[in-house]
Amino acid sequence: MGSASADLLQQSETLAGRIAYIELSPFDLLEVPEDGHTRLWVRGGFPESFLADEDSRSMIWRQDFIRTYLERDIPQLGSRIPPTTLRRFWTMLAHVQGGLFNAAQLARGLAVDGKTVARYLDLLNDLMLVRRLQPYQANIGKRLVKSPKVYVRDSGIVHALLNIEDHEALLGHPVSGTSWEGFVIENLIGVAPQRTAPLFYRTSAGAEIDLLLEIPKHGLWAIEIKRGLSARPRKGFFLACEDLKPSRRFLVNAGAERYGIDAGTEVIGLREMAGTLAGL
Repeated sequence: MGSASADLLQQSETLAGRIAYIELSPFDLLEVPEDGHTRLWVRGGFPESFLADEDSRSMIWRQDFIRTYLERDIPQLGSRIPPTTLRRFWTMLAHVQGGLFNAAQLARGLAVDGKTVARYLDLLNDLMLVRRLQPYQANIGKRLVKSPKVYVRDSGIVHALLNIEDHEALLGHPVSGTSWEGFVIENLIGVAPQRTAPLFYRTSAGAEIDLLLEIPKHGLWAIEIKRGLSARPRKGFFLACEDLKPSRRFLVNAGAERYGIDAGTEVIGLREMAGTLAGL
């Protein structure tokens, strides 16, 4: 994750037909001990951040990473966006983590136009710092949301942008729920089989699925994300499943138990869900 990909793509000699793309992401939860999952969520997966001796040292590393990226790395790629403006934009995205992309609203906050905001988003997406989760589109006779949902990809960077240093502070912050959602989404996408298409589903009537995975040879998997162990899927999830008829349905939480809650839906912990996808 970062500028190496852009550096390669800037080479003048064409590499068409002679290059393979491999995304090297930060640590995922299958790569760290089970007792480190909360730390991974709070600090993110960059090795220096995750392995730091203290939360404060981890935060310092992430803040230095953000500043260096904005002031040195991105300008070296030819960007003329002022670092202070791009930081404000990145921080605004962290505040609305997992929200629908609203170019007009973000543009007003930055005093620029919508096309400029879209260009900023393209840059952070290309640098693999932000994910645009695209909506599922199908001709099913429903009014579907067409805007993507936007996530800052590394949860530790979300928390550094918002000055959330430790687990206790995170649990008391309004972004806690959507931070967990983004953390789950990144981990599941990261271990899913190649050519899996990640999407979400939302209708104007309120039917919604947090994460849809179109998995080659395994069909469409619908995933509801709830951190709480006693949480149940919302009514909108079941309505959406009636629309799409996915082959598998899950509620992913922070626990370790796996059990069914109806004929078609299983509750499953995040680690076991990740292991299930990795084993396909």
